[in-house]
Amino acid sequence: MPQHVPPTLTAAVPPGARSSQGAAVRPPRRVVFLSRRDLGNPAAGGSELLVDRLAEGLTALGHEVTLLCGGPAAYRDYRVVSAGGDLGHFLRAPSAFTRHVGDCDLLVEVCNGLPYLAPLWHRGPTLCLVNHVHTELWGMRYPRPAAGIGRRLERWALSGAQRDNLLVAVSESTASALGALGVDPGRIRVVHNGVEEPGRRTPRSAQPMFLAVGRLVEYKRIDLLLRLWERVRPVTGGELVIVGDGPERRRLEALAGPGVVFTGRVSDEEKHRLLCASWLLLHPSAVEGWGLVVTEAATRGTPSIGFDVPGLRDSVDDGVTGALVRGESAFAAAWCALALDHERREAMGRAAAVRAERYRWATTVRRFRAVATEAAARHGTAGRPGGVTARHRATGRDGATAHAPGDPDAGTHDRADLRRAPVGRAE
Repeated sequence: MPQHVPPTLTAAVPPGARSSQGAAVRPPRRVVFLSRRDLGNPAAGGSELLVDRLAEGLTALGHEVTLLCGGPAAYRDYRVVSAGGDLGHFLRAPSAFTRHVGDCDLLVEVCNGLPYLAPLWHRGPTLCLVNHVHTELWGMRYPRPAAGIGRRLERWALSGAQRDNLLVAVSESTASALGALGVDPGRIRVVHNGVEEPGRRTPRSAQPMFLAVGRLVEYKRIDLLLRLWERVRPVTGGELVIVGDGPERRRLEALAGPGVVFTGRVSDEEKHRLLCASWLLLHPSAVEGWGLVVTEAATRGTPSIGFDVPGLRDSVDDGVTGALVRGESAFAAAWCALALDHERREAMGRAAAVRAERYRWATTVRRFRAVATEAAARHGTAGRPGGVTARHRATGRDGATAHAPGDPDAGTHDRADLRRAPVGRAE
């Protein structure tokens, strides 16, 4: 059974939330996340960070949270259960859920390409969390027959298997992509990613320093960035620092010319230093759900350059907090122009920092919790005896309104104290 976490905090339910019988509902107490990886997995990325912050935040608010995943699992403040290998656990998920969890008030299926098809084997309330739709990525990772099967399976899983459930998208771009697959827009809720409070800034590099951060996989297109660097370096000088690891690293290192530094994975402290030191964050990805590192850079006053693609067009305000471009030559031109224009670059950095203040994990957790409550209420199971109590229906313990997705106050900074609960365990 899931680890029992005593409710240490009270918090808000969505204002006016009601069950089908008209009674006020309470948030689901026992929440299970079904996700491909734990944050400690070497292949973990933004999706795993989001799930960890949601699980940690819900635990701090008194929920019993379990993460059922594949691959290695680490100790967390919530319960983590590994259901097998990276791919094999997709088949073992139903039996692992029955054996290790047994029951829950809400199952959150994290659908990032390969689906678990949870609604086919789980009878209770289910919520689907989607970072980005993989339509264009299937062809980049798999040969044509497999790519076609993957696209059709993803479409059916999101628009068919999940047809009775709510879906959470991390950006308006992801919401639009879900709509294009046939998902009813009335069932989509947008909950943006958050970031940590950045802490005290460290010095900006005196010499030109440009940064790319992310897992080194095909769709991040670091090879394109290396090609552009050969055109930019004679103009700007300096160095290009690439942070991250992945299956593409050896090939990319072979392609790299002078002035390129590969750091591999770095500590949070070193990542903070590099984000503060860099003149520009470069994000050549083909698609993102949000582009979390863009907001992380923004909190340090560092503007970003990326392509005008889903996700990045949500996290970058073109011409204000950075630049969005539509071709390789335009990317190189924007890179050179901002590198040579200190005043404009600094102005964009200041604007980026102001915009980033809207996005904090405490706000993300509260909005997700509101959607989780709505999802459970649709099945009439939220608020059963023993569930998490809510002292105030419209306000949390800090007096902040619990905004539902789409609320006009969606940018409000939430100062909820997401304190850690007793240490959990990995199984």
